[in-house]
Amino acid sequence: MNQHDSDTGRRRGGPTLPETSAKAPGPDFIRSIIIADREADKNRGRVHTRFPPEPNGYLHIGHAKSIVLNFGIAEEFGGKCNLRFDDTNPAKEEVEYVESIMADVRWLGYDWEDRLFYASDYFDRLYEFAEELVRGGRAYVDSLSPEEVREHRGTLTEPGRDSPYRNRPIEENLELLRRMRAGEFGEGEHVLRARIDMSSPNINLRDPAIYRIKHAPHHRTGEAWCIYPMYDYAHPLSDALEGITHSICTLEFENNRPLYDWFLDNVEAGCHPQQIEFARLNLSYTVLSKRKLLTLVTKGHVRGWDDPRMPTISGLRRRGYTPEAIRAFCERVGVAKVNSTVDIALLEYFVREDLNQRAPRVMGVLRPLKLVIENYPEGQQEELEAVNNPEDPSAGTRLVPFSRVLYIEQEDFREDPPKKWFRLSPGREVRLKHAYYVTCTSVLRDPANGEILELRCSYDPETRGGWSEDGRKVLGTLHWVSAAHALEAEVRLYDRLFDRENPSEDPEGRDFTEFLNPGSLEVLAGCRVEPSLAGAPAGRGYQFLRHGYFCVDPDSEEGRLVFNRTVTLKDSWARIEKSEAR
Repeated sequence: MNQHDSDTGRRRGGPTLPETSAKAPGPDFIRSIIIADREADKNRGRVHTRFPPEPNGYLHIGHAKSIVLNFGIAEEFGGKCNLRFDDTNPAKEEVEYVESIMADVRWLGYDWEDRLFYASDYFDRLYEFAEELVRGGRAYVDSLSPEEVREHRGTLTEPGRDSPYRNRPIEENLELLRRMRAGEFGEGEHVLRARIDMSSPNINLRDPAIYRIKHAPHHRTGEAWCIYPMYDYAHPLSDALEGITHSICTLEFENNRPLYDWFLDNVEAGCHPQQIEFARLNLSYTVLSKRKLLTLVTKGHVRGWDDPRMPTISGLRRRGYTPEAIRAFCERVGVAKVNSTVDIALLEYFVREDLNQRAPRVMGVLRPLKLVIENYPEGQQEELEAVNNPEDPSAGTRLVPFSRVLYIEQEDFREDPPKKWFRLSPGREVRLKHAYYVTCTSVLRDPANGEILELRCSYDPETRGGWSEDGRKVLGTLHWVSAAHALEAEVRLYDRLFDRENPSEDPEGRDFTEFLNPGSLEVLAGCRVEPSLAGAPAGRGYQFLRHGYFCVDPDSEEGRLVFNRTVTLKDSWARIEKSEAR
């Protein structure tokens, strides 16, 4: 297939956020480079990017930024974006990771169409390039041990030393390389290195390894290979073979750019992509290192890669974050040349903004307290109309059952209330959302321990719908559910996984796991939700009135509803922006 003739990559359709949430106008520095390249007719005006994950873990929110950037640029400039797995280390790669990455990219709304590639697709070509370097005297087989290679490499202030095998004859290098390829040597006996400059101030250019021996089966090629290309070698040449024009990567690869260019300049790959680096995403109260995320999973600190406390895309999806919110957040953060940390409150702001527009409102009582309306006829029930989403008139209304016995929140009642208490207390009248005004008349307690068992109230039948025709004002409005109709549910309240802003850095050298938040998960059993939620599919999001946004967890099954709290109603980022505006 001619990879340059594929159809343009595109993002799948879906609702967008309000204009106020869009990224700031004007091109960033990467788009400015691309605009200048097109004006100069560089690459004949083509724009071809790629998202190149290594399949050695699940994608996280930092990868989402790269996905949005690479696919977004291709879409914006009428170009193409490939999905390519840089699968050059079989010891750490799994099919599970490949499948999860593809699912995450699709969920974010992007389509690579027929441009799914693997570095392993090019193993034959990469090996041919290696022999080309050897024949040109630009690569050699080194027989130093790994420890000796490190010793010869030098330091940031001291140049490296030439390997005693650096000047092996070309034919001997070719023979050894082919014997490495044939599996005649054990791991660590030999390595193929580029012959560049051991005295270079850039350590990456001090004869870096190109191929190492690794007797491990590959998830796609099986046991066909026992030598595998190094990432820094395979990556630029894979870009070239795919006709990539702009190789966009994070800032830690800036010092690798001369090596990226060296490989492309010293083989006949037919294309020379331009590497451009941008600052990676750092998020407060979060770790985004694959190694650290793997530690959290393997050590049992979380329930898996898709634990809703994890910053993985699968974890965010399970928690109830939407792809639209994540894309808007990534676009708002933009790209920069200097590393910085983004307040996690900004991500939560975009989640609220999106869910406020799309999430149906429902009533859920997390810590139930029984309320009996004594003057409501026993055995009677009625259905009251409730608005599904005041932000979306097209969402319509639903009917909510009402009866003599209800549940309200324990925290909505105080027997001895403080000043400015607007919720329920003895003798106080409040509004039940969508229903009636009620007044607390008495409290029933457990004689053994004094615990409040239920409240007795009276209601005003002339206030149906929650409004009084006589104009009297009621300051408190409570949500509720009918005890006879409510569904029992388990609710999982998630908070930040770490209790400090930067868990990865500690002056005392403590491990990041010492800063795990012991209150990051609270599980509430015996919650009650309105019956309209029966059969709600996994992933469906709702706003529980006065509590926040929740979604149905995949653990739900028939007769057992489980909800994850996505985000609270509290919006600290909006307050920060308003404060800065003043």
